[in-house]
Amino acid sequence: MPPFLGSLCHRCEHVRIVESGKGSTFLMCKEPSLPKYGPQPVRACARFAARSSLGLESYLPGDVFARFDRQDSGNISYGVRIAGARYFVKTAGDDDTDAPLERAHRIELLRNAIEVARSCSHRLLVPLREVIESPVGPLLVYDWFDGELVGVSKLLRADPACAFQRFRALPHLADELVAIFDLHVLLAAAGWIANDFYDGCLMYDFATRDLRVIDLDAYHRGPLRNQTGRLFGSTRFMAPEELERGAVIDERTTVFNMGRAAFVFLGDGDAFRGTAHQRDVARTACEPDPGKRFPTVRAFRDAWGC
Repeated sequence: MPPFLGSLCHRCEHVRIVESGKGSTFLMCKEPSLPKYGPQPVRACARFAARSSLGLESYLPGDVFARFDRQDSGNISYGVRIAGARYFVKTAGDDDTDAPLERAHRIELLRNAIEVARSCSHRLLVPLREVIESPVGPLLVYDWFDGELVGVSKLLRADPACAFQRFRALPHLADELVAIFDLHVLLAAAGWIANDFYDGCLMYDFATRDLRVIDLDAYHRGPLRNQTGRLFGSTRFMAPEELERGAVIDERTTVFNMGRAAFVFLGDGDAFRGTAHQRDVARTACEPDPGKRFPTVRAFRDAWGC
């Protein structure tokens, strides 16, 4: 991994990343008036010269090879290459957007995502390598993941060739679901309640059979009362309390989300491709009355079995 990703040097046209004969990497400054290998990380420099004049992009480390700017949230993310390695950098985006969330709220959610990443380590979570503070908000630097987004638009969802249907057709799909449930057991143990979990939070690499869960920015710590009515999310996965102003949202809401994940991916009713026991467990998880569900994600996971 390149050294000191949060250093101002990574965004300066004077920097060069060099590698020693033993494989160590260093940041070398090509500005003649400055030391070649000054103390790192650099937070301020009178000779700083931004690589780009594109506003937000001038704060990115490395070279941009991809831009993702069609998110409903208004966030803008980038694929960035540094010393041959690729990273995914998530930002709060620009001010001039028609997104439903104000930029200040998007920044707040990014800081929440940092807390989620730092509180929980699981193989399904893409590692957060660095947080770069900038005048335009935090830049979250994650490892790059070569996968396809499982969630697709409603118009494409029935297409056998789409990622959603290919994921549903995996012969080892039950194992992938168990991994998602296990992740949420761990998140619940750290105090996190799911919010806006749906198939758009899943990425899958069909070549390597690797799954990742992404975009947990809206997860929140501890129970809360629904103050707005319909929350963000897909109604295919949402619990009734996520649609009702004044309703309590707690760990039983996550249980409902996991139960709906089972039905979305394994099928509803007679089309359910799990065991009869697992179908009953998913039905209990999806009871409209939270009091009739499993009280915790752990209880749901234990009842589900292997």
